[in-house]
Amino acid sequence: MVWFLVAGVLLVLNGVRAVDRSNFKTCDQSSFCKRMRTMGLDQSPYRAILETLELSDSRLTLQLINDNNKVRLLLELYRLQGNMTRLKINELKPLRSRFEVPDVLVGEPPTKPLSMVSRDEAGVVLSLGTDAHQLVLNARPFRLDIVEGARVLLSVNGRGLLAFEHLRPRKDTNTQKDSEGEETTEGAQEEGEEREEEEPGMWEETFKSHVDSKPNGPSSISLDFSLPGVEHVYGIPEHAENLRLKTTDKGDPYRLYNLDVFQYELYNPMALYGAVPVLLSHNAQRTMGIFWLNAAETWVDISANTAGKTLSGKVLDHAQVPSDAPQTDVRWFSESGIIDVFIMLGPKPSDVFTQYASLTGTQSFPPLSTLGYHQCRWNYNDQEDVRAVDAGFDEHDIPYDFIWLDIEHTDGKRYFTWDAANFPQPRDMLRGLQDKRRKMVAIVDPHIKVDSGYRIHNEIRSRNLYVKDKDGGNYEGWCWPGTAGYPDFTDPEMRAWWASMFAYDKYEGSMENLYTWNDMNEPSVFNGPEVTMHKDAIHGTWEHRDVHNLYGLYVQMATAEGLIQRSGGVERPFVLTRAFFAGSQRYGAVWTGDNAAEWGHLKISIPMCLSLGLVGISFCGADVGGFFKNPGPELLVRWYQTGAYQPFFRAHAHLDTPRREPWLFGPQNTALIRDAVRQRYALLPYWYQLFYHAHRTGEPVMRPLWVEYPQDVATFTIDDQFLLGRHLLVHPVTEQGSQGVSVYLPGVGEVWYDAHTFRRHDGDQNLFVPVTLSSIPVFQRGGSIIPRKVRIRRSSTCMENDPYTLYVALSPQGTADGEIYIDDGHTFNYDRQKQFIHRRLTFANSSLSSSNLSADSQFTTASWIERVLILGGQEPSAVTLRTADGSRSLEFEFDAATSVLTIHKPGVNAGSDWTVLLQ
Repeated sequence: MVWFLVAGVLLVLNGVRAVDRSNFKTCDQSSFCKRMRTMGLDQSPYRAILETLELSDSRLTLQLINDNNKVRLLLELYRLQGNMTRLKINELKPLRSRFEVPDVLVGEPPTKPLSMVSRDEAGVVLSLGTDAHQLVLNARPFRLDIVEGARVLLSVNGRGLLAFEHLRPRKDTNTQKDSEGEETTEGAQEEGEEREEEEPGMWEETFKSHVDSKPNGPSSISLDFSLPGVEHVYGIPEHAENLRLKTTDKGDPYRLYNLDVFQYELYNPMALYGAVPVLLSHNAQRTMGIFWLNAAETWVDISANTAGKTLSGKVLDHAQVPSDAPQTDVRWFSESGIIDVFIMLGPKPSDVFTQYASLTGTQSFPPLSTLGYHQCRWNYNDQEDVRAVDAGFDEHDIPYDFIWLDIEHTDGKRYFTWDAANFPQPRDMLRGLQDKRRKMVAIVDPHIKVDSGYRIHNEIRSRNLYVKDKDGGNYEGWCWPGTAGYPDFTDPEMRAWWASMFAYDKYEGSMENLYTWNDMNEPSVFNGPEVTMHKDAIHGTWEHRDVHNLYGLYVQMATAEGLIQRSGGVERPFVLTRAFFAGSQRYGAVWTGDNAAEWGHLKISIPMCLSLGLVGISFCGADVGGFFKNPGPELLVRWYQTGAYQPFFRAHAHLDTPRREPWLFGPQNTALIRDAVRQRYALLPYWYQLFYHAHRTGEPVMRPLWVEYPQDVATFTIDDQFLLGRHLLVHPVTEQGSQGVSVYLPGVGEVWYDAHTFRRHDGDQNLFVPVTLSSIPVFQRGGSIIPRKVRIRRSSTCMENDPYTLYVALSPQGTADGEIYIDDGHTFNYDRQKQFIHRRLTFANSSLSSSNLSADSQFTTASWIERVLILGGQEPSAVTLRTADGSRSLEFEFDAATSVLTIHKPGVNAGSDWTVLLQ
């Protein structure tokens, strides 16, 4: 009977052609969201009790009281290093502990001294390091304002929407008096609260056939933030939405709740697979960020306002805002936990990236091969199928690095196993790939088949490491194997055990060129509420409602640790995850989930990955060709061209779709796809360099134009083109039948060069670019130097020792700069043993030179400089190479039609000092 029901579920999933919105809650169907949204503006019942204020070197504590029910809260304020402020609010005396998110921050954030500037009966003023930078606390009603000089940067509770549902017993208890004679409610029910309890959904909630028992009662929290002078906000992925977030007054808030939403709708605030509760604001003067550290179901309302309407209280003595100045109001509400907010004050975009990275870490530095092309589908049938697809790439001269296996490669969806009939000799298959310097990724999902003959299930059960249901038994749900258990990855013991299963002697058939894909880790439960786990399931002492958005992060964390451990800590891992949270960037890559072969899904992949990059997750991509449905040749070609310029480059397709390897759409389309993939491989040195910087600084690899041009208002809403690092601008063609695209080239006084024709264009203009099916509009910024490897081979590893070609794009001033970064491409030796090459490339005064950026690093490379192209150059009379061994003349040619000077075979090692002089 169970298998019959599961088969029915899978039939629905496989046959569906659009998301069934009835499976997922709206705000009105989420009782706490509905309660929070009905709160009135400017009616905050909270005031600060100034007599309770305590100020230490770096921390202020203060009690807040709700004048309606007399419940007290504890406010904590911290000034953090790096121009950040942390705000925490919890119950002063909670009935039981409330969940505080662990393991997301890379450490306890270092603090800086707080000092009091003034204090009176209306509130206090604190210094945030300078006289101009202050925090103003208003007592009645409670409100915080961060000001810089006479300018208000951000207000907290400016609209009076702070709410904190205190924990309480279900039955009334006696109230008691505090030291001031006021009634305090330690679990007591006041008259007003009795009315609250009558609201549906506080102690039990039903959605469709699922009942959420809510044994702890209502526990939601809410807080609003006002951003004077701001009209553009970004972030809070994951949503299939434009880069600039819309106001939500006329619809649902943006929802952050990791869910398995197949073939999702576009331009919709519905929750998707991942949730990063980070929002960035930007105007021409400043970039800021708000990090709401809460892992429960969260909604975010965004409203447009004018600053004069919300400015009040003590801040009026310190700052003014023009009454008609635009303002964006942002309100967060979560179902449980505490208020824990980091306010990142910038002021530059790069400062916000640094601030957030200091809290949650940077993008993991991936193995170089993972930046190549990945070929995947659900599923390659057997070892012979894998061999044939691998050979097809060689036959059609298309490079690739990874071939992927989906769930059908296992023994009956038992992960860490192989189907004995179709994959009888997995190591032979992996060795065949290894001989060609290629690799494989196999799926390992976090739902475990309940089967007494399955070792993985038996060990998890015997160690008591499954998530529990509300009654204390092992939680079970339906997923791909049928009835499945769900390991409790919030438990460090479970994560350590899971990591140990990737050892070569535990994961039978695995080798060092096998990597891992974690899918379905929202977690997906086919017969659960909203296709996920019941909120009253138990993780140790916490309900699932408290930890839901952490589950996918923990799965990827444990898997990445397993891949590191199996190599003795030497090799960098690669793990792709579908579900994610703040901090997931530390563990690998993400993709945008189960998209469709539609032009709209191709187009939305750009802002979706841009949004992820803004919140630290640079290693992002979308299924090339679309997972569901069947792309026509034009769509498929355009998707390859787009994917070749996005960080994670993988084609993937549903089980029911026809095969779509790159050579199956006719010779002309094969050639176009081949060209797109080869462009990717030529740029791998630049991609690798960008990921090195992302790992070191937190800056996104793929970034909106406003990040580099923060004062150019024209860039603030652009999300159909993007920058790769600082030096490449890409405008993919995402419209069917397009004959041209309008490209905005930013930068007053700058120039850009067409990366294919080398034609020079002025910045600060909208440029119409005619396109054919072979066109990928890409422009190199004047003043930059980009290394490429133009000898394209079957995989990135085969190109390891190949020579470089340097593309030097001159600025109007005749200068350019860039870098080369080289290491072994796969180990942690770059970090632990300083084994890398990092060199500065500089062109000035008719001289191109290479100098060392890291004097204490040591690494050798066989790669050399084969060619230099100088774009926007002039014809010299002679070209001379100078090295430590002396000088010699170099051959060159100059194309007057394109103003491109090509210098042939400098022949110098890529890790050495050298200078090329133009006479």
